[in-house]
Amino acid sequence: MPREFARHQRLRAQLLRVLSSLIRFEIKDPGLANVSLTEVDLSRDLSVAKVYFNMLEPDADAALVYESLERAAGFLRRKLGGELMIRHVPELRFVHDDSSAQGAEIARLIEEAKMPKGNL
Repeated sequence: MPREFARHQRLRAQLLRVLSSLIRFEIKDPGLANVSLTEVDLSRDLSVAKVYFNMLEPDADAALVYESLERAAGFLRRKLGGELMIRHVPELRFVHDDSSAQGAEIARLIEEAKMPKGNL
């Protein structure tokens, strides 16, 4: 079992690296110019890869980026098949990662709670 876990981890890291490179250098869609991939989750049987993405511009529309990634999914899978030494390339499912926005909101709330309140 530990060996299978290591393979799973290696494949996740390799998928993230290759997908990031493909999006940055090979896809010409301007909607994907400011996209960063943050994580890849693989299903247990390696048939589905959830790819989490984040935008470098916080006010960008995640729905437009999601649509651009969905349009590029076939191209990305084909390129992954050429890059990776695996029998079956996983299906790519894209998910917006809003953890940085949540982190900023939590930090704002903490700072707000630290501020001294006026005398009652």
